[in-house]
Amino acid sequence: MRDTDRALVQAATAVAKLRCRSDNHTVAAAVRGTDGRVFSGVNVYHFTGGPCAEVVALGAAATQGAGELEAIVAVGDRGRGVIPPCGRCRQVLLDYFPSIKVIVGPTDGLRAVPIADLLPETYVWSDHQVEVPVAARVGVWPTPVVPGSRQTSED
Repeated sequence: MRDTDRALVQAATAVAKLRCRSDNHTVAAAVRGTDGRVFSGVNVYHFTGGPCAEVVALGAAATQGAGELEAIVAVGDRGRGVIPPCGRCRQVLLDYFPSIKVIVGPTDGLRAVPIADLLPETYVWSDHQVEVPVAARVGVWPTPVVPGSRQTSED
């Protein structure tokens, strides 16, 4: 693992120690852009399914104008160390940053792996989008044609 990856783990660990002090915030994440900037976030626990720390960190990066992201790590509170992303976060990471590396593994065996390795044979959201007509994209929906009807001059 590279020194920049170790520094990313340290950044997430520092945020976990500083900000994860209640049951509402139990995981911290740090993400590094290709420009070297690091962005962090904590989960927002809620019984309705609040966002994970990884998604919050992605939002923080977007807020600060980050472009491509190259690595991410999540760290649990109370010294739990590096934790792998949940399935939803894996899907979000793959959809938005298909070349991102995720730091996973036990403390003595951390490694940075491509997100695709954590989500084999995945559903790729962009591959399953219906081609939308140009008129629909600008907010003008085409008038449906009902079989057996005829259009009037008011249509």
